[in-house]
Amino acid sequence: MTTHGRARPLVSLDHGPSRDWRVVLLTITAGAVNAVSFIALGKVFSSVITGNMVLLGVAATTGNSSAAIHGGVALAGYAAGVLVGAPIAARGGEEHGGTWPVSVTATLAAELLVLAAFCAGWEAVAGHPHGGTQLALLIAVSAAMGIQSSAVRRLGQMSSTYLTSTLTGVLAGLATRKAPEGLARSLGSLVVIVAGAVAGGFLVTTSAYPWLPVVILLPPCLVIAEAVSAHRRAARTAAGR
Repeated sequence: MTTHGRARPLVSLDHGPSRDWRVVLLTITAGAVNAVSFIALGKVFSSVITGNMVLLGVAATTGNSSAAIHGGVALAGYAAGVLVGAPIAARGGEEHGGTWPVSVTATLAAELLVLAAFCAGWEAVAGHPHGGTQLALLIAVSAAMGIQSSAVRRLGQMSSTYLTSTLTGVLAGLATRKAPEGLARSLGSLVVIVAGAVAGGFLVTTSAYPWLPVVILLPPCLVIAEAVSAHRRAARTAAGR
């Protein structure tokens, strides 16, 4: 609808708590895939990229070619994910407003496609990737984390894939007796990234590996479904004005 010939912006019904629990849910996936990449894809991380950069430096001094290759592949995959995800997340500027722009949901949908491809590959090799398949899966899961990082970055100063600054904020708040913004989200993310890693690590190292896609795909599916529902409610509200 229009008002005085101008398009009416979409009103968002997403509020802080709704945004925060979605970010926490996404962190479960990050914990799981980082456990998978470390245990089964070359002892590197899929989203803790600064850690991989350190591993690259160590590989350069120790002559560990495997560490160098896997660290470089993870870095390249993550960078590719950011380069793909950031433009999608930035679409629309502030037009859609609120705490959860439509572009964020679109970016997460792109991530979900990449994660689904990773899970298909994981099942195809029965949870035991080697050689080129291992590198291909590492590229896919690192790219997915890059896309997710781009999506959440669009929401403000928060993350669902690397939590060093989150932990720093919580500890600084404790030391200064000043609660940081989004304390509940920060604490929730710190807890569930460990829980996700425990779940991912268990599934990778046992005969339950076929269930890994559930842990990886369910959180973003729930987030996307709820966000789409919220966008539709916002559209109906705007249309009824």
